[in-house]
Amino acid sequence: MIRSLADKDLDEVMEIWLSGNLQAHPFIPASYWKGKEALVRRLLLDAEVYVFLENKRVAGFIGLSGKGYIEGLFVHADYRRKGIGKALLDFCFKRFSELSLSVYKENKTALHFYLQNGFSVQRKQINPETGAEEFFLHRC
Repeated sequence: MIRSLADKDLDEVMEIWLSGNLQAHPFIPASYWKGKEALVRRLLLDAEVYVFLENKRVAGFIGLSGKGYIEGLFVHADYRRKGIGKALLDFCFKRFSELSLSVYKENKTALHFYLQNGFSVQRKQINPETGAEEFFLHRC
């Protein structure tokens, strides 16, 4: 089941966010992600966030800003490769005719996932906060 983020979900979502970033981005110091926790926690409550529930547990989530910009898509390690990421993408694609996002070049698993789900690379860019190369992707 997919529904909007509730206050009671925040701790689970933050655990998924931090562990997912640490696993997917070993090329960025862990201190960067840990230093962003308080800010992300505050921003999530005001953002458009949808959670995927499995057995009453948050198995994944997607956060959006603007008109279809994906700020992040995360799936708990225990639930990966079970269609949850795709279900969250499909849910958002029903709400927006176009979706876009940025993904780090070195995050090959995520890049492959988005390309397999109809996104295309629009441009390369450098993330101004981390200095790492990323791709801007778009799907319409």
